[in-house]
Amino acid sequence: MHFTLALITFTLLLLLIWYVLTRDKKHKNTLNEEFKASWKDILKEYVSFYNELNEEQQSLFEKRILNFLHHVKVTAVKTEITDLDRLLVASSAIIPIFGYPGWEYPNLNEVLIHDSHLNDTEFGQQAENGYILGMVGTGKLEGKMLLSKGALREGFRNDNDKKNVGIHEFVHLIDMADGKIDGIPEVLLQKSYTLPWMNLMHQKIEEILNKDSDINPYGATNVQEFLTVTSEYFFERPNLLKKNHPELYENLALIFNQNMSEQEKKFETNKLKDVEIGRNDLCLCGSKKKYKKCCGK
Repeated sequence: MHFTLALITFTLLLLLIWYVLTRDKKHKNTLNEEFKASWKDILKEYVSFYNELNEEQQSLFEKRILNFLHHVKVTAVKTEITDLDRLLVASSAIIPIFGYPGWEYPNLNEVLIHDSHLNDTEFGQQAENGYILGMVGTGKLEGKMLLSKGALREGFRNDNDKKNVGIHEFVHLIDMADGKIDGIPEVLLQKSYTLPWMNLMHQKIEEILNKDSDINPYGATNVQEFLTVTSEYFFERPNLLKKNHPELYENLALIFNQNMSEQEKKFETNKLKDVEIGRNDLCLCGSKKKYKKCCGK
């Protein structure tokens, strides 16, 4: 009896060691893998976050994309996907955790890409109105994410509407990583900041319900959706978020360990050096305001 138990324990230990060594070997191989030039072109064309990084940070972003794609399958379901879709999925994953170099997604094995919305799938039957464009969860969805291909692409094509379904769903996974779905990403947020964050969420949800906010109304559904919706806002329009909701911006900057406003300002400043723009021209930041009333201030 004792011999059998010892043998089982020893076997499990060997399997664990094999897993760790294999994973580390894969990770090292990933770090040494060359990032395709065509992939760089895709990132430059579609991912604003990537363009706002300096050369060293872009290289790190590329390595983390390769590492993600080595560990998480991206599978097409009754549709066709390209490198564009795989890179947008990986970018959606890396953007929220870029401030944490060693953090990965322990609760994700596969991303399933559907052609359009998910209402007609077995997972979307509970939708009573509106369209489900992305989904993560438990049960049959354990370790999986579902995304609409069209919505994924649109989230990066229009990066000024404060909506990005890929980032939205990956922030849900971050929230779930501590075993609870409660709008409090404890894996990233220090315990001393938990209560202030909870209070701020309820305050801001009240403002949405009173129609006294520019935050997507879907954020008032519950605290977990508030976290994801405001995260989309944070990564797509950080300067606007900082202007309209300074306390919320500071909390999200703390949670994600990223100063998105400063990153965006540096990028816009560098871009303006290469472009002639008149005071009455539309500002390049996408605010739809005249330059003199926006970044030209």
